[in-house]
Amino acid sequence: MLSIGEGARQESLEQIEVLGVRNIIIRSIEASGDDASGDDRKSQPLGITRKDAEAIEDICPFAESVAVTWESKIEARTYEGSTQVTLVGATPEYAPIFNVRMSEGTFLERRHLAQTANVCVIGDEIKKALFGFKNPMYKLVKLQDQWFTVIGVMESKKAVKSVEIALPSANSMVLIPLPTAMAKFPREATGGSRMFGRFGRFRFRGGEDQKYLDRNTIDQIAVRIEKNSPVDEASKVITALLRKRHNDQEDFTVTIPDQLIEQSQKTQSIFNIVMGAIAGISLLVGGIGIMNIMLASVLERTREIGVRRAIGATRSMIIVQFLAEATVLSIVGGVAGIFLGWGLTKVITAYAGWRTIISLWSVLLAFGVAGATGILFGYYPAKRAADEDIIEALRYE
Repeated sequence: MLSIGEGARQESLEQIEVLGVRNIIIRSIEASGDDASGDDRKSQPLGITRKDAEAIEDICPFAESVAVTWESKIEARTYEGSTQVTLVGATPEYAPIFNVRMSEGTFLERRHLAQTANVCVIGDEIKKALFGFKNPMYKLVKLQDQWFTVIGVMESKKAVKSVEIALPSANSMVLIPLPTAMAKFPREATGGSRMFGRFGRFRFRGGEDQKYLDRNTIDQIAVRIEKNSPVDEASKVITALLRKRHNDQEDFTVTIPDQLIEQSQKTQSIFNIVMGAIAGISLLVGGIGIMNIMLASVLERTREIGVRRAIGATRSMIIVQFLAEATVLSIVGGVAGIFLGWGLTKVITAYAGWRTIISLWSVLLAFGVAGATGILFGYYPAKRAADEDIIEALRYE
């Protein structure tokens, strides 16, 4: 049970590192105006845009930095192999906001954005899938029909497990400059016939369900809030700003990772309390079992106790004898429990998908509790044995 709690605690710490305590994450979702129809439906926004990110950076007084990302699933190829990847168009601010560390090379820079360069940074899993044991630096990767040069490899990082934030795993990402992604990998989107300027959506197919090349909408804006600034207040400001810009259409979500992690930890604390209560009941039942065994042993060995007392054994010696037997009994059970617990953690990890961590202190604590249970529940039988009348004990058949 301690290993389950420790695993959950470690996952929370890793999520804090990945998501960032001072971050606010805004993601595009499908517009919620289901009862809209006709021109009203066509005029609904299709999600957040780069102009939204600029507005947040300009207006929100708490924003320290803003990272914009665009995502798509594509196939990546090299001469050594191919694999499905999450293509992410990103800005240089992505690395500090999400604590990205490089194992090789460098991250995307401003000059890459300005040049709409065909360069990429790949995750650890992508490196293994596309290059095996070879050095990927400055090698070419084909993304759809275009070649990109690898300029960096990110360190392996745990994936975020949260239903509220659907972030792709950094290990399966290929990051390219945001302008390159939006210009060279446009996505189809349904919508109205309005035009949005040079970098807007452009109709390319007729019919009732008109489709456009989406060169405007992005998938995520990550905002890092300044130190000692209220994240909740910043979230309210950002939400109000986006609602005003999107005509009150719910085509985005605003999530505070810190609150999600705090809620997760509260849930885990309740879970630990429940599991601890179950463990306490198990210890109580085990202790009563030890007490019953020792009481039966005292009854069976009454004559032996009388003989020992008659030849000079003191009450304290009798207490020590039976207390030692109860303690050894519980310690043997404790050692067996440690091995059984270790096996159960492996089964839980394999079949339930829960992360478990067995630490030295938890093993020592479990072993100590087992010994303490023997002493606590073995004292009464030992005391009863010591209090036996010598004459009556010698007469016992």
